[in-house]
Amino acid sequence: MVKVRTKDIVEKFQLELICGEEGINRPITMSDISRPGIELAGFFEFYPAERIQLLGMTELTFFQQLSDSEKETRMEKLCTDITPAIIITRGLEVPKELIEAAERESVPVLRTTLKTTRFASRLTNFLESKLAPTTAVHGVLVDVYGIGVLITGKSGVGKSETALELVKRGHRLVADDCVEIRQEDQDTLVGTSPDLIEHLLEIRGLGIINVMTLFGAGAVRSNKRITLVINLETWDPKKQYDRLGLDEEKMKIIDTEITKLTVPVRPGRNLAVIIEVAAMNYRLKRMGVNAAQQFTERLADVIEDGDHEHDELF
Repeated sequence: MVKVRTKDIVEKFQLELICGEEGINRPITMSDISRPGIELAGFFEFYPAERIQLLGMTELTFFQQLSDSEKETRMEKLCTDITPAIIITRGLEVPKELIEAAERESVPVLRTTLKTTRFASRLTNFLESKLAPTTAVHGVLVDVYGIGVLITGKSGVGKSETALELVKRGHRLVADDCVEIRQEDQDTLVGTSPDLIEHLLEIRGLGIINVMTLFGAGAVRSNKRITLVINLETWDPKKQYDRLGLDEEKMKIIDTEITKLTVPVRPGRNLAVIIEVAAMNYRLKRMGVNAAQQFTERLADVIEDGDHEHDELF
């Protein structure tokens, strides 16, 4: 499925359409942008034709120094049937050779008043966000003390009920039941809610409730970076659960590894409080305070002191 087309960037950045309107629906498949200076100099060996081409002051000033035949040839080679757009920056005049070549190949020629570097930066950020790898996870995403906590677990384990308790305690709901996740950077996952179920929670016995209507705009947010996964599972008496917190389990979503905690569920356990403490403890660890590590070191010291006393007795 095509995520971005040329018309999307025209609308987003209010670009002026000079010519080549027939190609306005061309797909944009990569966030990389090309500034074809070396191509205008005549070297087309590695021309990335599938990228958006950006012509600024440098490229166009050089272009004016070429002969008439060179101008026509270079622009013909620049306009291919897969080039999504050629954008002129700084509101500069569009060369007639470009308009002629673009009309023949139906390549949209667009213009912006922004400077080349600034526009390139904005366009790259927009395209990276739109073209980022995405996935959907069954779970609930809540912002707890600034930490994006993804609550996972089997259906009926109490994910939505725990999220409701967290919202009631002042935290913010991002998504319930289905969390759409996109990888914006090598290690950055951002979760959002599908439009259809945004701000909604499904509580068995009550049905669908609107968190924003019940608790106000401060109880929801549209997206959040995911930094912690808490998996709820029904308490298994035969299973050994981590009691110190020394072993850090990881969960891979797309290409990013996220810290994962497994919390057993049974009557009498206040899961909302446990998740609050887990989020605070995660923040502390990131600040360099690791309670489990400190306890282990103190325990080792106590054992060592005990061994010394034992040696002195004998």
